[in-house]
Amino acid sequence: MIRSMTGFANAERQYDFGRLTWEVRSVNHRYLEIGFRVPEEFRVLEPDIRSTLGQYLSRGKIDASLRFTPAAEAASSNLFLNRDLLKRLLALHGEIQEVSGNAQDPDLQSLMRWQGVIEEQAPDPEPLHAAALELLAEAAAGLQSSRGREGAQMEVAIRERLDSIEHHVKQVRGWLPEIREALKEKMQSRIADMQQPLDPGRLEQEVAFLAQKIDVDEELDRLAAHGQETRLVLERDDPVGRRLDFLMQEFNRESNTLSSKSVDNRTTQAAVELKVAIEQMREQVQNIE
Repeated sequence: MIRSMTGFANAERQYDFGRLTWEVRSVNHRYLEIGFRVPEEFRVLEPDIRSTLGQYLSRGKIDASLRFTPAAEAASSNLFLNRDLLKRLLALHGEIQEVSGNAQDPDLQSLMRWQGVIEEQAPDPEPLHAAALELLAEAAAGLQSSRGREGAQMEVAIRERLDSIEHHVKQVRGWLPEIREALKEKMQSRIADMQQPLDPGRLEQEVAFLAQKIDVDEELDRLAAHGQETRLVLERDDPVGRRLDFLMQEFNRESNTLSSKSVDNRTTQAAVELKVAIEQMREQVQNIE
């Protein structure tokens, strides 16, 4: 199955401890490059995050970000009173009253704001971390599906270009006998018009050069073979972006040779059309996983 390297997916869920939201996006890249942004309490999950994303994705530049919004009830339930510290502060207040002779009651709000009187207990990280990884797997699966849908459209475009290439190859094959005959008649006419006999060695060289110039059967065979191989690669289930990229290079090589050997306006135009179709395929292939 063809998959694009560009895509986006998100996954969001409410838990007792708060809301988790993952956003995962990807763009094309030569290799698999993973970057992520997570709150500090999830930093320890870095190896697990990379492993989870690597199970679903094999190529592309991946950017994953996690947002965590603690539940209000959970935040308040994690607050507790440091009774020992409060008792010491009240005892000090009593001593100050005794020394100063001022019987003013302690200001409770000031006492609550005193550092360490009200403390926050960190929630158990295990449920947080397990939920975050589970939700990341869901987001990664969504990204993979998104890339697959785009890849299916790219496959249609590539197959259309392959049809065009095969059409032009067939056309050129059909023109070759006529082109060869026309060149043969042209050479015979030029020889007949000469005022003096042509050196046999020179004639042999000209004939050999002309035969080599118009012999494009090998290039046409290879173009057809590359087309068949590309169709087979499109049927594979594993990532095929690099295989297709190599085939695009081979397509280009043969089309350039075909163009350089052209001695007829029709084959020249066909070579141009081939290059256009190959370039359009190459642009699609550059974004395939």
